[in-house]
Amino acid sequence: MKQLHTLAARTLKIVDCLTDHRRNAALRMQVGAIHIDHSKQRLDAAVWQALLALAETRQVSQGIARMFAGEKINHTEGRAVLHVALRAPAGNYVVDGKNILPEVHAVQARMRAMTEEIQSGAWRGVSGQKIERVINIGIGGSDLGPRMVCTALNAHTPMRLDTRFVANVDPTDLALALRGADPHRTLFVVTSKTFTTTETLMNAQAARAWLQATLGEDVGRHFVAISAFPERAAAFGIPPAQVLPMWDWVGGRYSLWSAVGLPIALAFGYEVFAELLAGAHLMDEHVRQQQLNMAVQMALIAHWNSDYLGASSQLVIPYSEALARLPAFLQQLELESNGKRVNHQGELIQSSVPALWGEVGSNSQHAFFQWLHQGTQIAPVDFIVLKQQAGLSRAQTQTLNANALAQARALMLGQTHADPHREFPGNRPSSMIVLDSLNAHSLGQLIALYEHKVLVQGILWGINSFDQFGVELGKAIANQIVPVLQKNAAAESKIAEFDDSTQHLLHILAAAGVD
Repeated sequence: MKQLHTLAARTLKIVDCLTDHRRNAALRMQVGAIHIDHSKQRLDAAVWQALLALAETRQVSQGIARMFAGEKINHTEGRAVLHVALRAPAGNYVVDGKNILPEVHAVQARMRAMTEEIQSGAWRGVSGQKIERVINIGIGGSDLGPRMVCTALNAHTPMRLDTRFVANVDPTDLALALRGADPHRTLFVVTSKTFTTTETLMNAQAARAWLQATLGEDVGRHFVAISAFPERAAAFGIPPAQVLPMWDWVGGRYSLWSAVGLPIALAFGYEVFAELLAGAHLMDEHVRQQQLNMAVQMALIAHWNSDYLGASSQLVIPYSEALARLPAFLQQLELESNGKRVNHQGELIQSSVPALWGEVGSNSQHAFFQWLHQGTQIAPVDFIVLKQQAGLSRAQTQTLNANALAQARALMLGQTHADPHREFPGNRPSSMIVLDSLNAHSLGQLIALYEHKVLVQGILWGINSFDQFGVELGKAIANQIVPVLQKNAAAESKIAEFDDSTQHLLHILAAAGVD
């Protein structure tokens, strides 16, 4: 948009923009337990009005409505995108002419019943003992979301069942999750939409072997599966009654609200999982009903920073140890969704989502904040702070929040100094997200906010935020390489088809590993 490029060419100081109180008010918003303040962003009233005009031109409101209406906005795969239906208590969410909500609620009822049976001890292993440890086996969206939520809630809500997560095919990951576990009292949740994911199946097979070494061959009672292919789970040895479904209108990175969230319910109780859904639904309704909503505001500012100010990365810094896994979760959410290079028509685009990374504050202040303050690149920051933190005194909470406020102010103001080594350029943008407290309801709101931000950014770029073909190529090549490393005769005969570098490395690594 020519006007925005013209505005971006100006030299604009954030401190000068802050003298415009109407502009500041327009960049702040409260929804439920979340208050967000974008006033330390490098934009003035003229930029903001131009961004709002861009949202109208790109028909953002219509794009949001299309998702809620169940239109197949994932056009490359011919799928609707209805993770919002997973947290809706009522309504009409239609896919291919069918209201999917009754089916969603039926699965939630099964989740509740299964959770209560396991937590109460009514569910017994093959030797008649109660379950004490739950280990989720999955990767990507089948791991990052539930793991992040469990880490966050465990800070203030005691786990009813010891719940752990395994994703890496490196056997160390499973070994650590099994440390101190009793096979008689351990339940595995295997989460794989296709039930063909290599890493997940290898870990599930290793878990089965671990159980069988003590319990004998029939260990199906120690497994639950989340999959769209129950027959594959049955072939693995998991009874159909212990398989919960997934749907093709839910992408993996949006699936924690589905049966993929079973580990959350098992860890804390189904009522806590229900609160997570309710918090997300509150944000859904805000986004659905308000044309200028918190997600649109957030996405427009991110769009300004990346496409017009040239920011190549975005940081998320939560000043809460409980949210330590949030940056990793958001990496997948944003980068897998919007890391695209062509628009809906298959045409090359000039820019898409910047790299996203981060770490908890105040730890990160002693790591990469040097780069933030004095490096040659500008990276906008989302600071996340809590008004109240469980287990922390008022003084501890105030210290954490003071550090967040100080860092945001320092990034904006900078520092002049006669010694260039001690000079800070300043004028570096940030937003502050304030949660009243961290619980299942507020966490649901926060996750849903970022989900809707991703949707809006995709609309602004004109891309499909809901496929992930970039994940597949490496998997396909890995399937060609594995037989070579295993010295399969047929595969070894094809080694000459690889490039020189790969051939060289194959010869080095062919003898790697210990049986």
